[in-house]
Amino acid sequence: MPASPMHADEARIDDSLVRRLLAAQFPVWADLPLKRVESSGTVNAVYRLGDDLAVRLPRIPAGAGDVEKEGEWLPRLAPLLPFAVPEILAIGAPGEGYPWSWGVLRWLDGELPVPGRLADAQALAVDLGRFVAALRQVDMPGGPPAYRGGPLTAVDAETRSAIAELHGVIDTSAATAAWEAALAAPRWTGPPVWVHSDLMPMNLLTHQGRLGAVLDFATLGTGDPAGDLIPAWNLLPAEARPAFRNAVGANDTDDAMWARGRGWALSMALTQLPYYRTTNPVIAANAEHVIGEVLADL
Repeated sequence: MPASPMHADEARIDDSLVRRLLAAQFPVWADLPLKRVESSGTVNAVYRLGDDLAVRLPRIPAGAGDVEKEGEWLPRLAPLLPFAVPEILAIGAPGEGYPWSWGVLRWLDGELPVPGRLADAQALAVDLGRFVAALRQVDMPGGPPAYRGGPLTAVDAETRSAIAELHGVIDTSAATAAWEAALAAPRWTGPPVWVHSDLMPMNLLTHQGRLGAVLDFATLGTGDPAGDLIPAWNLLPAEARPAFRNAVGANDTDDAMWARGRGWALSMALTQLPYYRTTNPVIAANAEHVIGEVLADL
């Protein structure tokens, strides 16, 4: 993806800024090779620093507190999870005209999975289910509310607005019916559990088709676990969904939770498609894919 702005309130980030920030705050790393990572990410700009490090800088105000949040929770969660997660080595302060905190992280190798081109969809489905199940089982009080941990009604207005905006682009009658079916599912009444809340393909790294790492825990928190079911529609083919659901825990993932998870996947895609249609073709293509998968799944 090009480094052109996707948001009206996006900060200007370039190689020179990153070099200046490193030189001023972490001079031990300032002379390492630096290269911007071409990414479809929407909140952060990422640079590879040398062979083993990465620099991640929020693009927009909404990401301003992400590095501190991850720095607080990931060291405690990492030993409890079956796959690698980001390791923050240092947190930088605002400076050099850049307004927010930023991070230096351990570089994680891997490939981004692509829907329709998975080497072993069944095995990846099981891996993803194991990750979701492990995160759900974490017993750690005091977590923040998850970004997508509340009821679907919280995003009803924006989802319906997106459907209206997509008139003539998608089957809006079918999308409305699918959304209303998700809203009709019984709400979560259990205790809040830990969820990632943004298990998009661009937040996953694979090795030879198997899950190797999960990235970007900015939306991490506790709430309804349904939000972490979205890979069933944004990444996995229909025939791999039962393996994912079973690995999460068939007894812990009833039909109501599955319906809410499908609703979250649909809502995310519906709002992403009009917003990123001209600025982020990877996100827009995935949104179209999700809408098709959800509508075909009903």
